[in-house]
Amino acid sequence: MSLPSFTRLIRFIAKNEPSGILIGEPVSGSADVGLALRNSQDVWAYLFTGSSILAPGNKTEKKVQVDRVFSPLAQHEVGTIRCIGLNYKQHARELIPGRKPATSLNDPFPSPVPLPKISQSTDSADYEAELAVIIGRTCRNVTETEANDYILGYTACNDVSSRTPQFRDSQWSFSKGFDGACPLGPTLVSHEVISDPNTLKLRGIRNGQVVQDCGIDDLIFNVPQIISYLSQDTTLPAGTVILTGTPAGVGYGRSSRQTLKAGDEFAVEILPFIGTLTNIVENSA
Repeated sequence: MSLPSFTRLIRFIAKNEPSGILIGEPVSGSADVGLALRNSQDVWAYLFTGSSILAPGNKTEKKVQVDRVFSPLAQHEVGTIRCIGLNYKQHARELIPGRKPATSLNDPFPSPVPLPKISQSTDSADYEAELAVIIGRTCRNVTETEANDYILGYTACNDVSSRTPQFRDSQWSFSKGFDGACPLGPTLVSHEVISDPNTLKLRGIRNGQVVQDCGIDDLIFNVPQIISYLSQDTTLPAGTVILTGTPAGVGYGRSSRQTLKAGDEFAVEILPFIGTLTNIVENSA
């Protein structure tokens, strides 16, 4: 089965359209969709005939105005969320895999990032700006040369983490698996458009201040290597999300600690093409 053909997709609801969640392609090929919507600017999209980015159907000529965007995948479409830790030369030199549950999936602004109670009580919530890869076809035992054939596209992610349980426990999944701890979006950009993700630039921006700034070419293990490694005798279903790691600059490791707190705004910017994923932090009830 071949992968669907598209350039950039968004999963969204439209203004003055009773159709529910739609799949579309931004009319402007260069617009930063996430930043435009955060700034209350108009965004228009061509509708696709499908109802999922995994099977988007065909592009139509119908244009609609975007009201808000969601994570490219719905929660039930996520095969698994795989995380790669310590994968930037600035940050470390070893590949450490982990997992987040599908229930951690979150949407771009205006959806908030909820801080779990353990992060509130220990002041240990942290950000991790990351490039995310979405697998479009189920795969297993993929070689590095075959890996690109299974990539549906690329998007942005904030791998929100609670450092207290992360450093206390031998496994990282609990500390990274809280509800809403994996905002994803705003666009999914095809591998046909981003044939070499090493050309992308990644920034993490906390309350308007750039705190992470790095090229994807600083990855120690590149995307094909990661896919090949994770698929060793392991099935990666279509809809699998792979978080490729975060560069230096996380808040908890700074000499003047900068943890996430209620009211903070954090943005993950990946340019060109993908755009800006923004969320405002709030305390979970």
